[in-house]
Amino acid sequence: MNLFDYITPKEGERFNTLLEHKNIKIVRIISASNFESTLYCQTEDEWVVVLEGAARLRIGEEETILNRGDSLLIPAHTPHRIVEMQQGTLWLAIHIN
Repeated sequence: MNLFDYITPKEGERFNTLLEHKNIKIVRIISASNFESTLYCQTEDEWVVVLEGAARLRIGEEETILNRGDSLLIPAHTPHRIVEMQQGTLWLAIHIN
């Protein structure tokens, strides 16, 4: 599989699990700029990296912008949501239990 071989959805996000092993799950996320801003509060830590594109996230009460190459650790039980996203943003999300 090539991480960069994908089609951007017209709306929302597409999630592909690349690997699940023991306490780690790696997910490729392809995002459209037209999406529903969902509040997440996961039970596991999540490390994300933007491979292409950019996004603005609200984590707790703070906003942060992630551009190509930027990464962020979101601790378990931390409310977060994507506020704005470039069309075709490509992420890797690593969930750690």
